Amino acid sequence: MVVVKSNANGLVDVEDLKPLLDDTIAGIMMTNPNTLGLFEKDIKEIAQLVHAAGGLLYYDGANMNPLIGTVRPGDMGFDVMHLNLHKSFSTPHGGGGPGSGPVGVCEKLVPFLGLNVSGFNGNFGVIMRAYAYILMLGRENVKLCGKLATLGANYIKESLKDCYKLPIPTVCKHEFVFDGLINDGAREGKEGAATLDVAKRLLDFGFHAPTIYFPLLFHQAIMIEPTETESKETLDEFIEVMRKIAAEAAQDPDILHGAPHNTPISRPDETTAARNPILKIQDECVC
Repeated sequence: MVVVKSNANGLVDVEDLKPLLDDTIAGIMMTNPNTLGLFEKDIKEIAQLVHAAGGLLYYDGANMNPLIGTVRPGDMGFDVMHLNLHKSFSTPHGGGGPGSGPVGVCEKLVPFLGLNVSGFNGNFGVIMRAYAYILMLGRENVKLCGKLATLGANYIKESLKDCYKLPIPTVCKHEFVFDGLINDGAREGKEGAATLDVAKRLLDFGFHAPTIYFPLLFHQAIMIEPTETESKETLDEFIEVMRKIAAEAAQDPDILHGAPHNTPISRPDETTAARNPILKIQDECVC
């Protein structure tokens, strides 16, 4: 497995990719838009290069959300894809167990698909929830999912970019990534507020923190991705809270260092918890 570099615009560096496409190439795995929420505008060229080398394009459907009803992965040149239902069709991340979603292939790969279906091939509850969501939306409304998610993400991004560092200031799709606070309150004798502090402070206002410290391209990454179901009122409340936290950080970062202040448990030792988890096995399963 070889990692392909990103360029200054946060997209796949095609020039870095080209030397890797020798006779040992099996394929390339990509998501489009990528983890920064940016559409890979060179995707057709990438597809041509990989196919010319005898490789396949594998589509990680984690970011299919903004493209629903607008773009088909096959038209971009992908040969295989899996669709993550947790982001595109309402199901929780993992659904309380193994994640699940359909796998699709281009026509030439159909003979290689397995035909046996069993309980080990997916999480039935996740699939049914997604199916119900699609039926509730209907053929026309499901096409609005990507557009509304994209609109919401850009609305938040533009509303907060004066408080949080925006490494790549361009139009995004369904998600975008900040690189921490512009003014973290750091000064002589005073430690500045970090992304983790922002995440913990959000809990005091009733918001679960977005994904932090991912992707690894940015040291203080905050990935924000509102879904299509979020109302403008909720987005405005989130923006207001994020601005309040930024102001607190600039004036007195210790407020964030001690957060959360209003939860039963403040800051557990996450490193110890990860290395020495206390696990309990449920004796009964109630169905």
